[in-house]
Amino acid sequence: MNVILFVILGLILGGAPARAAVEQCRFIQAKPEREACYQRQEKELAAKRKPEPAAGTGAMESLQQMRREDEVVYKSLRGICRGC
Repeated sequence: MNVILFVILGLILGGAPARAAVEQCRFIQAKPEREACYQRQEKELAAKRKPEPAAGTGAMESLQQMRREDEVVYKSLRGICRGC
């Protein structure tokens, strides 16, 4: 029971700094500094969301390779006599 309580407490405390980093810009009084803070956060979020280009090209190549292999299998199945 105590272990579960400690795990839940750790998750609650571990999640707080992430939310605090997002919320800190609204408390900055000077408008240029506040806008700069928002721009930094926007860049960080965009960097996290940006997909890796190498993964996309590798996936496309593997998909094309699978399609070529499927065509070979389909052609071999067409030659099988069904009901001879």
